[in-house]
Amino acid sequence: MTSPKRNSLSDKDGLLTPTPSHNHAVSHRQRRSSSIIQHLEPDTLDTKIDQSLNPNLNADWVHYKGAWVIHIVLIIFLKLFFDFITVLDNDWKWTLTNVVYNIGSYIMFHQVKGTPFEFNSGAYDNLTMWEQIDNGDQYTPTKKFLMMVPITLFLVSTHYSNYNLYLFTVSGISCLCVVVPKLAIAHRLRVTLF
Repeated sequence: MTSPKRNSLSDKDGLLTPTPSHNHAVSHRQRRSSSIIQHLEPDTLDTKIDQSLNPNLNADWVHYKGAWVIHIVLIIFLKLFFDFITVLDNDWKWTLTNVVYNIGSYIMFHQVKGTPFEFNSGAYDNLTMWEQIDNGDQYTPTKKFLMMVPITLFLVSTHYSNYNLYLFTVSGISCLCVVVPKLAIAHRLRVTLF
């Protein structure tokens, strides 16, 4: 008497095929090493539940009093710092203020992932702060303000640099590097060069 065929055996050649429990969902796949662009999958139901259990202290501060004002204060302090460096022209002072603010903004909102607090069971580990603000909703008043600050700073620095083409290019590239990740098309999109 022959033994009945098991589901894991293929009809052809007697090869083993994976059972449904061994098939991995798309979200668990490792990205290919040659891919420099990766799009994160939507959150699972478990992750959404973990995110909704407690407020996200990492991203909720942007709604507190003074959160918008601190960006203006930081820009003023950066400009005053570069004003004390007397070897630089006013053109370079404004350009450096723009570039340094944009580098800090990029690192804070788009480079660092996760939260420093462990209260949501790792539900925010794959998300940048920009993706955590307002639970990922696009074009909220806070996100509009945070998008307008680098654009306005770019326009001001371009004006005070007397429309110098070289400084315009430096400020423009710096502005684009901060504004493009804030757009809806870049939501949950990762570009890894290294």
